[in-house]
Formats: sequence, C-alpha cells, structure tokens
Amino acid sequence: MTAHSPPKTRLVAAFAAVYLIWGSTYLAIRFAIDTMPPFTMAGVRFITAGGVLYVCLRARGVARPAPHHWRSALVIGALMLLGGNGGVVWAEQFVASGIAALLVTTVPFWVVLLAWVTGRGRPSVLVVVGLLVGFCGVFLLVGPERVAGGARVDPVGALVLVLAAFAWAVGSLYSREAQQAPSQPLATAMSMLAGGVLLLLAATVAGELSAVDLTDISPRSWVAFWYLVVFGALVAFSAYIWLMRSTTPARAATYAYVNPVVAVVLGWILAAEPLNPRVVIAAGVIVGAVALIVTEPGTVYRRAVRQRRAATGSSAP
Repeated sequence: MTAHSPPKTRLVAAFAAVYLIWGSTYLAIRFAIDTMPPFTMAGVRFITAGGVLYVCLRARGVARPAPHHWRSALVIGALMLLGGNGGVVWAEQFVASGIAALLVTTVPFWVVLLAWVTGRGRPSVLVVVGLLVGFCGVFLLVGPERVAGGARVDPVGALVLVLAAFAWAVGSLYSREAQQAPSQPLATAMSMLAGGVLLLLAATVAGELSAVDLTDISPRSWVAFWYLVVFGALVAFSAYIWLMRSTTPARAATYAYVNPVVAVVLGWILAAEPLNPRVVIAAGVIVGAVALIVTEPGTVYRRAVRQRRAATGSSAP
C-alpha cells in the first residue's frame, strides 16, 4: 500500500456499504410500501434525505446554487427520481423486489443504446454482444412460462420497470451535460429535493395524500422508510463518493452487477420471493451482460457512471 493509498479496512467497509446497502434498498422499498402509498413514501424519502444533505452542506459554507442549477436539478429529478424511482416503487406492488432489481439493472443497456443513437459513442463488438445477451436475459425473465421454469412475471409491472430504467438512462446522459451546482453533493441534494416534490405531486394526482393515515403504517414500514433515508440515500451515497475518489471508476462501478444479486438473495431469504430456475438463469444472463458492458474499456456507461450516481445518490431508480 502506498503512502497515498486508503486503508484497506476502509475500502472494504465502503464497498460493503455500496454492495449491501444499495442491494438491499429494493427489499426495503417493498417493506415500506406494504403500508405506505408508493409515491408518497418515495417523495417524503427524497425530500427528507435531500433536505438534510442540503442544509448540512450550506451550513458548512457551500455556495448557494444559481437558478439555472435548480432547472437542471428539476429535469434530473423528473427523469431519474419521478420516472426512474417512481416507476420502481409503483411496480414493486406487483413484482418481487429481486426481479425488480434485475430489470432495473438494464440501465447500462439503455445508456449505451441512447448514446449510440444520439451520436455520443459507438459501442464495441463486445458491448453489442453484451446488449444482445442482456436483452435475452430480460426475455427469459418476463417471457412466456415455457421459456424457463417458474411463474410468469406480472407483465404491466415488468413494463413499468423497463420504462423506469429507460427514464433513468435518459437522466444519466442528461446529467453529464447539464449545468449543475459546482459542488456535486449539493447538486445531489438539489436533485433529491426536486424529485421528491415531483413525486409528491404524483402522489396528489394519484389520490394518495388524501388517503394517508399514519395509524395504518406498520412498524416494519417505518423501519424500512428510515433505512432508505439514512442508509440508502446518505450513508451509501457518501461511501460511493469516497470510493470514486479513492479507487478506480471501474472498481466502483462493480455495484452494477453485485446489487441485483444481493437483492435477489435478500428477497428470497427475508421475503420468500421466488428463486426458481427462471430467475436463476435470467439473473446469470443479465448480470453477466452488465459485467461485460461495465468492464469494457471506453464504453459510454463507464464514462457516465460518475455523473449518474452522483446525480441522485441512490442505487436504484
């Protein structure tokens, strides 16, 4: 270890936080929305986490953002939190958390395809192979029952999750070029606040707010909610930002294919979610494709990973 290398124990702890905490947020979302309306839960979560982060940063002397920084935060919040995370929390009413994590893992596929279509980068042959293999994995997961063993995934929920991953990918590419606050943590807090407000607007339109009764919320949902706020949004985000400064982006990006495995296993152990041949085969195919895309040198996803994660401080849409 060189004089400038971080302590090994701290690296291990940071990777454990990113792998385990972000991988567990899908199950935490499922537990939270058991008795909390989905859009309301997500909106309050991001307003709380974003508000705490924003106040702490401003108190430490971080400069006040300009109005155009807020416009960028609003667009990012709309795409990545309202469209991305909002789609996930809604779909998890009908789709197991582990399967939701696998479908959301398709974000790198959409990032590469969108960058290709818009002229931001042409994928290599290996990345194209990864895309084809990855979408075959999605078909294995949500296709007809005869494709693999196990019950079919709810088609509407699966479609919403794929659209959520697409919205997250669009937000990822936008965040690379948007005029955000010079302080990346402050930009993150602003995106959380903007996305949280939009999610609460969606909750109002859906009639959730008028139906909220705090006495109906179970202790397990409250614990899951605060876990998402404190650990999912703040602790793991801080660990990831530190990793981006202390190790290579390629190593930090390994969360992309570790998180869905953690989500599937935790859902199976703690919530009795299915782990049948269909899920196992599809998980192997999708995670393998993501690993191929993420680790391929020069891929657009590798170049976008820093901006995408820093934009929201959340592992999952």
